[in-house]
Amino acid sequence: MSRFLVFIFFLIGLFAHCNSLDYNVGTYTQVVDHFNWDINLTFEQRYLYSDVYWDNGPFVVYTGNEGDVEGFWSSAGFTFEIAKELSGYILFIEHRYYGKSLPFGTESFDHDKIGYLSIEQAIADYALVIQHIKAKLGATDNPVIALGGSYGGMLSAYFRFKYPNVVDAALAASAPIYLAAGLANNHSFWEVVTADFQAAQEECPTRVRSAFTELQKLRDSGAAGLQEISKKFRLCKVLESAQQVDHLIGWIRNAFAMMCMGDYPYASSFFGKLPANPVNVTADLIMGADDALEGLVLGTGLFYNGTSNDTLSCFDPFTEYISCSDPTGCGLGPNSLAWDYQACTELYLASGTNNVTDMFAPLAWTLEMRDAYCQKTWGVTQRPGWFATSLWGNSISSASNIIFSNGALDPWKEGGVPKSLSDTLVALLIDGAAHHLDLRSSNPKDPPAVVAARKTELVLLKKWISHKTSENE
Repeated sequence: MSRFLVFIFFLIGLFAHCNSLDYNVGTYTQVVDHFNWDINLTFEQRYLYSDVYWDNGPFVVYTGNEGDVEGFWSSAGFTFEIAKELSGYILFIEHRYYGKSLPFGTESFDHDKIGYLSIEQAIADYALVIQHIKAKLGATDNPVIALGGSYGGMLSAYFRFKYPNVVDAALAASAPIYLAAGLANNHSFWEVVTADFQAAQEECPTRVRSAFTELQKLRDSGAAGLQEISKKFRLCKVLESAQQVDHLIGWIRNAFAMMCMGDYPYASSFFGKLPANPVNVTADLIMGADDALEGLVLGTGLFYNGTSNDTLSCFDPFTEYISCSDPTGCGLGPNSLAWDYQACTELYLASGTNNVTDMFAPLAWTLEMRDAYCQKTWGVTQRPGWFATSLWGNSISSASNIIFSNGALDPWKEGGVPKSLSDTLVALLIDGAAHHLDLRSSNPKDPPAVVAARKTELVLLKKWISHKTSENE
């Protein structure tokens, strides 16, 4: 996901989109526990805002997900386009336990303090921040549009589910709410990654499978095989065990996952520094290599180098990829700890790979394995069924005024809402689009379907807030 979801968020700020607006920074004294009146602890929650387009219009609110809020400001330019069209006030709220919104500072990830990290607490935060700012501006009756991508899109939907008195309409882009509740095919993520590469080059998955077969043979051949793998992948340190090769496989998978999510028609930096159409570029490298394993090396290197020109002298899979409770990756740094905890508690994410329905080496990740990991790491395990009960699962037909958009190229698409459930619960499947491409700034290279989707989204959002907008005119 992330929102949702999972790579080096400082890169986002480093390679920020040149069309991003300037922002102001604010903080709100937030309650640590909204649901316990015996605890009166507070923390400073950060938000970014701009009133450059505001003329008594709606509040256009990005529900921050798993990272520093500046990264989302730099990569969700459609938010600004909505605000400009509707004379709106732009507000991006940072998610508790991410970025600088740490309830207990450097101690926030201690076992006795991280328990205040949950979706329910986060969306309650958003409600209070919005109400505070609206009151401060004398705009308590102005409508609110919530929007977000990936985990942030999930939060926008949950926000509308739980607080329809606060948020009037929502755009949930690339939001796998069914998968997160354990109600979708949990192998679908890696199946779509495989299908994306097959669409780029028909025989690409076959060649990738061959590469993994060779890799596994080398893994099982002892020290000489480990030496050969390390040499072929230009690793900074020689692998020492079969278990380390399994970590290498996770590192390789992560590269393919990120390139599929960031398969935009122009060069981008949200998931790392990627060329335009990185899946096509990678598939060409794989198919053009002298042998299958060399193709896998080149394809993986494209992602971690940020280019195919061999800018790194060697790779370190143990610093570039950290195994965690999310098999698609948790990223690096403190934000990864928060996401690891969330994937251990509320969120049911993608499974491992099997080399049958996907092209990757078998690397299992079962519920039992995750529970064991989460118990060891955080002292917690998931509560079966609770997430679907608390956040509606797939019984969402009583909700309204939400757009669920998914890109046809996005590995998360099968975990989202596949079809419209009513005139006010609208699903859009966008041809040629990867992970929440519709939330990004308009670009001349956008596929026609993305341009059309943004127009539809704007029309619907404008319609759903019209009753309040007319009252404020």
